[in-house]
Amino acid sequence: MTAALLTLADSRLPAGGHTHSGGVEQAIAAGVVRDPGTLAAFLRRRLHTAGAVAAGLAAAACGADCGELAGLDAEADARTPSPALRAASRAQGRGLVRVGWRAWPSPSWDDLPDRPHHPLALGVAAHAGGLTPRDAAAAAAYLSVSGPATAAQRLLAMDPLTVAALTARLAPEIDEVSAVDGLPAAADPLLDLLAEVHAARKDRFFAS
Repeated sequence: MTAALLTLADSRLPAGGHTHSGGVEQAIAAGVVRDPGTLAAFLRRRLHTAGAVAAGLAAAACGADCGELAGLDAEADARTPSPALRAASRAQGRGLVRVGWRAWPSPSWDDLPDRPHHPLALGVAAHAGGLTPRDAAAAAAYLSVSGPATAAQRLLAMDPLTVAALTARLAPEIDEVSAVDGLPAAADPLLDLLAEVHAARKDRFFAS
């Protein structure tokens, strides 16, 4: 089961996550992220807002039935006011479903709504792989910072060891976010604004 968790959190899983920067591309363009220190602040901010919401949704989706998943999809929409972020979440969810049903065959995949939000697909993948809701939450929380960290490393040509170290130092906070019960409703208007500006750009490298 540990192998399934590592696979879900691995950036090499061909689910399309590598095409998304988690808002960091626009944060760099706006001068919000400039160096390791500002990147660490951005990742922490994202972890405790979008990451917390994703973790709660993924945990709730792990083992949920068709009706529950439909409700959770609506909850995800309600917690994602930015149309650009909703589109990005559903695009990543679709990508995870494509690889997930082949990696972990399960009837649970049929319970997901069409083009589900990414945390829901992640929760179903975790359940299909024999993982717990807490595992699903941990994967969601970790992915909320690992993707943006990798994107920032590329865009700013940062030292990979430095970026890996600052991501690793977030481990206690990732564990804390993963342990939260229920569905958080944490929001960050800055992330929403950055996503909308980024979606309107024609010169972007990442989808979000």
